[in-house]
Amino acid sequence: MRLSDRTKRRAILGSTAVLPHDLRVAARRRLLGDLELARARAAALIIIGHPKSGNTWLRTMLSRLYQQRLGMPTDFTVKSDELALLHADAPRLLATNGYYSYEGVIGDALAVGAPPNALKQKKIVLLARNPCDIAVSWFNQFTKRQSAGKRELINAFIDHPIDPETIGLWEFVRHSDIGLPCLIDFLNAWEERIAKLDHAILVRYEDLRADTPRTLRRITDLLDDRFTDDELAETIEWTSFENMQRLEAAGHFRRGGVQLIDARDESTRKVRRGKVGGYRADFTAEQIAELDKLMADGLSPRFGYSPEDEDETP
Repeated sequence: MRLSDRTKRRAILGSTAVLPHDLRVAARRRLLGDLELARARAAALIIIGHPKSGNTWLRTMLSRLYQQRLGMPTDFTVKSDELALLHADAPRLLATNGYYSYEGVIGDALAVGAPPNALKQKKIVLLARNPCDIAVSWFNQFTKRQSAGKRELINAFIDHPIDPETIGLWEFVRHSDIGLPCLIDFLNAWEERIAKLDHAILVRYEDLRADTPRTLRRITDLLDDRFTDDELAETIEWTSFENMQRLEAAGHFRRGGVQLIDARDESTRKVRRGKVGGYRADFTAEQIAELDKLMADGLSPRFGYSPEDEDETP
């Protein structure tokens, strides 16, 4: 019987839990890094995205496409081999940020100038989002939803560890090691990487929102899997923000990162707001101008982000 990637991950976390901090972090970074590479080598598609870039939404859409076609349960969202374990015709995927802690092994393997390797021939989607919007959602994720183990690994990875109990939104976004300047560097580095790869595409979260059928079909075409218009339409309706919020609130999802944390605190929701340009509601005019200048000065123009790139979706 083959162990699932989820079981392997749990075994690594459980077996290292008793180690002192430094040894625990080192062991987990090495062992989880090895697992991350194995998952990437086995995957039909690698999704690269910083946390809060719309990764969960995209994973849920891909999950739903195969769940409805192959008659699978819908109470999980694929992260790696969950679909393939249930049906031989379903693909293995890997969703990773390719940067923080052990996930950095993916970024290293795909770096410009890295020796030729199997990962460079993989089908890859870089899922980008306006880094100002990422930053606000990333604050809520890191301070209110992040597991203690993952937070420990990230804090060990950066120069100035973050106390989730005391840090405020502006300090996190503007001055922390994982705030807006880091997000800009992250996107620029990955844009450079995928430009050198033969089977990689850039997908913007904003385009996935604005024209979901066309953008989702770009991704399924990359997978070399054809879905009907009806299959796409059903998936898009099922994974709408309204339905995803309802399913999360009802505790529908058992695994895959969409589990309900605290029904009383909206900021702990995985499906929280999803608004394009929503960061503007969280800062003063002076702060917005500072963030916009950082974007204009630092972010690659290929992403096409500007202060006008927003909508009024609630």
